[in-house]
Amino acid sequence: MTVHWCGTGLSSVPGLRRLMQNDHAVTVWNRTVEKARAAVGDLIDDIRAFDPAALADVVTKGDVVVSMLPGDWHVQLAELAIDKGAHFVSSSYIAPEMRGLDSAAKMAGVALVNEVGLDPGIDHLMAHHLVADYMKSNAYNIDNVISFKSYCGGVPKVANAFRYKFSWAPVGVLKALRSPSKSIRHFTELEIKRPWDAISRYDAPLPQPEAFEVYPNRDSLPFMADYRFDPRWKVKEFVRGTLRLNGWTEAWADVFAEVGAADDARLTEMAEDLLAKNAYAEGEADRVVLCVDLLAEKDGEPVWHKTYVMDAWGDARGTAMARLVSVPVSLAIEAVINREIPPGVSPAPHDPKLVARWLDEVQTLAQHLMVVDHLN
Repeated sequence: MTVHWCGTGLSSVPGLRRLMQNDHAVTVWNRTVEKARAAVGDLIDDIRAFDPAALADVVTKGDVVVSMLPGDWHVQLAELAIDKGAHFVSSSYIAPEMRGLDSAAKMAGVALVNEVGLDPGIDHLMAHHLVADYMKSNAYNIDNVISFKSYCGGVPKVANAFRYKFSWAPVGVLKALRSPSKSIRHFTELEIKRPWDAISRYDAPLPQPEAFEVYPNRDSLPFMADYRFDPRWKVKEFVRGTLRLNGWTEAWADVFAEVGAADDARLTEMAEDLLAKNAYAEGEADRVVLCVDLLAEKDGEPVWHKTYVMDAWGDARGTAMARLVSVPVSLAIEAVINREIPPGVSPAPHDPKLVARWLDEVQTLAQHLMVVDHLN
């Protein structure tokens, strides 16, 4: 059984190295062999130029194909895996085309595991933990009013004037600002065309409490089912969103003014300019903050309220972002190898044993991780 790890970009290396150090058989595929060799060449010799045909020639039944490549590669590699009787793992959101492979994956007896990075990934685990904890509590009642918030963001450890820094030209970040979102606010579905139309304040219950700016992203609504919300629950708030440093909205005002109507050429130009002015320096610490909050109320009073909160930053091990994206991917690979995840297309697991084990591992990756009980 071989793990075929495709892509050794900035968010890939710690998890990849962990697999090698745990003595798994790994073949590394990267578009630039030299970059892969610089990242893991001290641990492995089997590093190959990424080529789908060459990959297809060597993948065999029971192998695991891992895509840490851009998202438009995931479905093609998942289809290759199914054809070969191999499993597939990625950290990305499940696209409709990926979900469409569920029946074929089950027929082939292979697992296609996605959404096992940071966000999506660790946030799902936190949500699963909180929902399970609430449902077994004495406070649980089908008539309680439920509010759920999940906010994640990568931010500079030391704030700059722009309130954000980049590791690469941020065309994707700019395009994401043009994406609509759906969430629930005050029991009503809320659709937002642009993030800057829905920026609010969030007070994170960190050891030193800190206020952030947050906004909804993507379509939050399908995750109510994934988080096992009972359809009968009275859901007042449900949002998954992005977290930014205070002052971000003001600092980005000029970007917001232009990004909505900019064509691809202008977006690329803007991205290059932003990178030139706001890039992380070599070895500079990044920071990742993640808060998942579940509140149950009865007659307007809280009866259960907990927040799973994480604060992590770059250190001698490298960036926080790389650890928090790639190490959970490596945990998913090991779970697939151990047949702990069933065949078919799935996001981060619900299995309480896996949730607990993976969050224990996250404890070693983040400088701060805890569940805050607001009522005790």
